Amino acid sequence: MSALSSAAGASFTVDPTCATIFGAGSLARLPELIATTGHRRAFVVTDPGLVAAGIAERVTKVLNAAEVECGLFADVAPNPSTGNVDAGAAAARAFGPAAVVALGGGSSLDAAKGISLLVGNPHARAADADELWDAADGLPLIAVPTTAGTGAETNGFGVIEDVAAHRKVYLGHPSVRPHTAVLDPELTLGLPPHVTAATGLDALVHGVESLASRGANAVSVAYATQAVALVGRWLPIAYRDGADLEARAQLMLGAHLAGRALTLSGLGLVHGIGHALTARIGTPHGVALAAVFEEVMEFSAEAAGTAYEQVARALRVRPGVPDPAPRDWASAAIGAVREISGEIEVKRPLRELGATRQMLTCVAAGAVADAVTRNAPKPATEAEVQEILASVF
Repeated sequence: MSALSSAAGASFTVDPTCATIFGAGSLARLPELIATTGHRRAFVVTDPGLVAAGIAERVTKVLNAAEVECGLFADVAPNPSTGNVDAGAAAARAFGPAAVVALGGGSSLDAAKGISLLVGNPHARAADADELWDAADGLPLIAVPTTAGTGAETNGFGVIEDVAAHRKVYLGHPSVRPHTAVLDPELTLGLPPHVTAATGLDALVHGVESLASRGANAVSVAYATQAVALVGRWLPIAYRDGADLEARAQLMLGAHLAGRALTLSGLGLVHGIGHALTARIGTPHGVALAAVFEEVMEFSAEAAGTAYEQVARALRVRPGVPDPAPRDWASAAIGAVREISGEIEVKRPLRELGATRQMLTCVAAGAVADAVTRNAPKPATEAEVQEILASVF
């Protein structure tokens, strides 16, 4: 049964999401958006790469020109840890009341949510993530993504690494769901091809897993279907020509819609494995997902066959038989995903990513225990996940 057909008659609730400002040059509206939060000061959270690339300076110039006082925390790590978030929260507390501007990819956006929440809860630490869902409100947050992939601007939680426990934790609260998302594709024009590939693949996984998720509903399916269509079409173009503004814009919009979909539906086993891999070997999130994407789709095909038909149709492929069955549609979808992954050169064997065979047992256990895995269309045992991992080692 497809996500759409199973969800069409079901009851569901859709909470309001952030306001979305989309279009080239929309960064110029940042000062007025900050004012709508009730603040005239901004605390910008970003990473060293965006400082080096001059993107952080572009943002602070826009704020300074509008006489918005701003502080800056530019030390977000590629896979932010609980300690990294604690350090950012300390800097934000020292700066004082402000709107938080989350500038960057998923790492910066996730870290900014944690920082915002911890400022509103002065005695809390990021390691207390499991206890903070009922915490006091954090600071208002405006998200300015600079990649097209994570969809982190659509929800109020961040995925943070607990280094001591070798696991990812979900740090979040309704109050730190972004007040507004500023989607300015001009900010993605300098993105290197390998980053475009990894983040774009993440967006494609979001769309596919949202369609196949046990938590899918009619609204999430609508978002996810359009997301798969946009990302599938424009990701290879943006990878080949990073200066193509239309490709950058359409890819950014597709990634945003995929984020809205996953916020409603939840994800699945690809992300469960990806989180466990990243926690163990530190590989970029999208690269970890790419390592197992098609293999998990193969594993899930029997349970998600007609959801994968939606994927195939969105990617404009169909089986080469006159009267296709669900398995035929699933094969067409998997083949299309494999072709996109090949075009953007993102898939790597686990051994090239730094994994060892001895790690696979722990990675499998972490994947099965991850909360997102519960949404997968086909339940997986640790032994079955180990088989998937071994097949791509």
